[in-house]
Amino acid sequence: MKIFQSRVLLICAVVFFFAVSCDDDDDSNNENNVNNVNNVNNVNNVNNLNNVNNVNNTNVWRPTAGTTWQWQLSDYPVNTTFDMEMYDIDLFDVSDNTIETLKAEGIIVICYFSAGSFEDWRDDANLWDAADYGNPLDGWEGEYWVDTRSANVREIMQSRLDYAVERGCDGVEPDNVDGYLNDPGFPLTYETQLDFNLFLSQEAHARGLSVGLKNDGDQIPDLISHFDWSLNEECVAYDECDIYRDFIDADKPVFHVEYIDAYSEASGVANTVCNDAQRSGFSTLIKIWDLDEWYYDCAFMGL
Repeated sequence: MKIFQSRVLLICAVVFFFAVSCDDDDDSNNENNVNNVNNVNNVNNVNNLNNVNNVNNTNVWRPTAGTTWQWQLSDYPVNTTFDMEMYDIDLFDVSDNTIETLKAEGIIVICYFSAGSFEDWRDDANLWDAADYGNPLDGWEGEYWVDTRSANVREIMQSRLDYAVERGCDGVEPDNVDGYLNDPGFPLTYETQLDFNLFLSQEAHARGLSVGLKNDGDQIPDLISHFDWSLNEECVAYDECDIYRDFIDADKPVFHVEYIDAYSEASGVANTVCNDAQRSGFSTLIKIWDLDEWYYDCAFMGL
């Protein structure tokens, strides 16, 4: 009887051993299967991200140096009759008909908005928190520098970029992206500005929008590979056009403006501006400060 019991115990032990071994194999196989699935998912996620980036990069308008343009941010309706490759117009103020007319003519539509300031008259002014904006911009009533580190400010910028896509804009011109050089009322630095400007570029490109770097010349070395073109105001007046030449050297346009106080000053200022060797290759306009439809082009002088 004891021999029989021993044999039974031995058999049970053997069965138990193999059962545990089989369970361990199953667990190992299950773990391997999970890992394989995770690996596949990770590869797919990377591929999907790459595919999204490739699609966005394909769709983004990337102009070459010398592209012609018009800039009108006041005195509506926008005059759509000028023979230009690109129009820069206000994201909020222009009519759907203006955008549709320009696009029907094959003209690229860039939509302006201020990324670095709060404007109390904008349609989305109710979305801003009081903590988001600080000191006023000198000479611009109802406009205040913003804390570009704010998560809420960045969400508003994302919404504006979504609106640009909804309206049919081909790209955007974010303004006031050099707040750290001013007196914004916040401890903004070169690094915080760089982070915000990279955020704008990445978010614009993720939506298939072209994006330009407005002024902010000191950060060009760090940002030129992330922006599709430059927009500069008054580099001749400030004798700093040379720092924007990196864009020309990369075959990216510098959309350049010099301002005058009265239309009658145009030809005299143009003689100085258009003969300035530093701005060679720039897409230069001379305009009044209100940025209405009027412009004077260096091409008028054969330059």
